[in-house]
Amino acid sequence: MKEERPSKASALKSRGRKLLQWIGNTLIGEISDKSRLMEILRDVQSRNIISNETLSMIEGVMEVTDMQVREVMVPRSQMTVIERDANADDILACIIDSAHSRFPVIGDNRDDVEGIILAKDMLNFFAKEDHHSLDLKEYMRPAVFIPESKRLNVLLRDFRANRNHMALVVDEYGGVAGLVTIEDVLEEIVGEIEDEHDVEEDSNISSHGEGIYTVQALTEIDEFNAFFKSDFRNDKFDTIGGIIMNAFGHMPQRGEEIELGNFRFKISRADHRRIHSLRVIRIAVTGRSS
Repeated sequence: MKEERPSKASALKSRGRKLLQWIGNTLIGEISDKSRLMEILRDVQSRNIISNETLSMIEGVMEVTDMQVREVMVPRSQMTVIERDANADDILACIIDSAHSRFPVIGDNRDDVEGIILAKDMLNFFAKEDHHSLDLKEYMRPAVFIPESKRLNVLLRDFRANRNHMALVVDEYGGVAGLVTIEDVLEEIVGEIEDEHDVEEDSNISSHGEGIYTVQALTEIDEFNAFFKSDFRNDKFDTIGGIIMNAFGHMPQRGEEIELGNFRFKISRADHRRIHSLRVIRIAVTGRSS
């Protein structure tokens, strides 16, 4: 067994050199734009040189360079905030109920963000026997403000350089338009990131509140209709992903949106072959119940 390791390592190095040489020979003089580059990379994937997941991430990286913060931010109406004058019990309840790790602290309104508190910074305070005499300013960290138009790749670089994980997004008038986290940016590259507070692995539909849902594309239409009390037909397609792909008329990419019936569908994760997951938002329609 010991003699196999050098040979395997040599084989991997040889494959790596051949791959780089092949990519180099293929790309030289052939790339004129991103579309051509993606054609070449899809050809590489079809030869099983890279996986579907790798190709999807490369596509995500390329998309991020063209995207702005406004496209992925959490709108101000959906921000979970803590009021400056909130008492300790209310703050603890907010942290537990939301399961977030960072919270903007606001003054008179949501445009008046005074700082950020981290749930981990509050642990020592809540561990005290008397945790009612709270001075929130002692635990606040400076808030970072960025414009809506900032490019996601630049934001990700700044997050890494400054070791920051959250920024407040401001509009052209200086008002707070929303917030964005490093996870929001990374999800545009690797797809939806689920943790222990997100949907269970065997669940096809999960609610994020405020009429927003994550739906797996392979969810059967009957299941979707039963959950949302909708009436999508299943005579041509079996899954909600099939209906969405047909409605687009092409293979949609991550971030593309379309409205059908009483819903807005946004592609959360997809590769060049199929849709994996969708962000579904209920749309209030006059004269119809949601």
